[in-house]
Amino acid sequence: MALMLVLVDYIQLFFLWLLSTIAILAILTRKKNKNHLTPPSPPTLPIIGHLHLISKLPHQSFHKLSTQYGPLMQIYLGSKLCVVTSSPEIAKEFLKVNETYFSNRIISAAVEYLSYGLKGFLFAPYGDYWKFLKKMCMSELLGGRTLDQLRPLRQQETLRFLMLLQKKGEAHEVVDVGDELLTLTNNIITRMIMRKTCSENDGDVEEIRKMVKDSAELAGKFNVSDFIWFCKNLDFQGMNKRLKGIMERFDTMMEKVIKEHQDEKKKRKEKGEGVAHVKDLLDILLEILEDENTEIKLTRENVKAFIMDIFMAGTHTAALTMEWALAELINNPDVMDKARQEIDSVMLDMNRLIEESDIPNLPYLQAIVKETLRIHPTAPMLGRQSSENCLVNGYEIPANTNLFVNLWSMGRDPKLWENPLEFRPERFLNEDNKFDVRGQNFQFMPFGTGRRACPGASLALQVVPTNLANMIQCFEWKVDGDGAVNMEEKAAMTLPRAHPLMCVPIPRFNSIPSSVN
Repeated sequence: MALMLVLVDYIQLFFLWLLSTIAILAILTRKKNKNHLTPPSPPTLPIIGHLHLISKLPHQSFHKLSTQYGPLMQIYLGSKLCVVTSSPEIAKEFLKVNETYFSNRIISAAVEYLSYGLKGFLFAPYGDYWKFLKKMCMSELLGGRTLDQLRPLRQQETLRFLMLLQKKGEAHEVVDVGDELLTLTNNIITRMIMRKTCSENDGDVEEIRKMVKDSAELAGKFNVSDFIWFCKNLDFQGMNKRLKGIMERFDTMMEKVIKEHQDEKKKRKEKGEGVAHVKDLLDILLEILEDENTEIKLTRENVKAFIMDIFMAGTHTAALTMEWALAELINNPDVMDKARQEIDSVMLDMNRLIEESDIPNLPYLQAIVKETLRIHPTAPMLGRQSSENCLVNGYEIPANTNLFVNLWSMGRDPKLWENPLEFRPERFLNEDNKFDVRGQNFQFMPFGTGRRACPGASLALQVVPTNLANMIQCFEWKVDGDGAVNMEEKAAMTLPRAHPLMCVPIPRFNSIPSSVN
């Protein structure tokens, strides 16, 4: 008992010493930096910094703080120094004028683990390896030619999705729209990567879907070890065990799929069928892996990490955008009617589904997608990290500072948008408001901007409007109760809905139009 009391005393003394040391260091740091101009900042607490001011929805907390401390402020998340902006002008200073200093992404322990130690593309440090993969991504992996070749696979998954909704609608079954959309996008990405379909019974597709869901959850979950320096090697929340389980399952599956691809390639070569074969994304990556003449030699882990990147970036985001868009359309029936009229006018014969090639002829539908991304950006905050000391907007920004650009806040700023909380796609049909979604205008950057803009934007801008158009074309959407959809958000790395979108899809046709041009 006496020993226990002594241990308690020592622990109390240790924490007293720790708090005192941190407080003294904070004072010395302020004195040292008193000649440097730093952004406004709320009062801090020892150890946790400003974590007590941040809710489970950080973008909303940052938005609230910005109304008091301005469009650029300094925040300590534990021991991590961060700057947060919600101003397009200041965002431009960071992401265009000073882009060379802010070309690295913010890395969490979970992200590093899920990317095989940053060996993929999304989170790799800016440098020769990243530049090489960016070139491969834009020219081969996600370039126009590859996307065109894989279009039939996307069409098949869209038809499968619509036929499922038709069946459930005829039976008057309630559908979890978000869950079905996640299955759709997961199947599309899976088929584009490795040609596996949801009809296969080996369990890989369902396993991928679960892994993607778990990975997105863990990557967006608050982890104490990311922010409190003396907790770096501790696993209070048990995340490391879950991450290890995910990666073991993913690695085992990828090794199996890679072997299947290599065996199939060998058989095609023996039969002389290589030329006619339509390559999936894994085929292309394995060719780059085996090419001894590439400027950067890839490893097997690079390939697997890149595949994980595509699953994480291409599955949840597209599904969430379509789910938010449909929720807004249900809550705004006049917008839904106008969208359906546009679609019906383009599809006068009603004998086929809307296809990707029809999207340029549907400007109102495109405006709906833009308006959805404005109010519900799938990544509510754009994150970067400074690579060295720099001066931005008159403020001293030290190296390794985390930058958060609050896209969610910008989308709700009345100084930037007239009646910003209204879902009004017409604002994007105005000649003065025809913003490009690829980040040329800094008040609207749904896919980021500059060097590290999302390389999958072209794919997303085909998958999202096409499938949304087909959902509008083929079904009326009935919601239980008063017909209003709750628009509350849920905490995650992306921006999911807090409540599932539960609807009955009422078929508009006796059967799904399936003929194509």
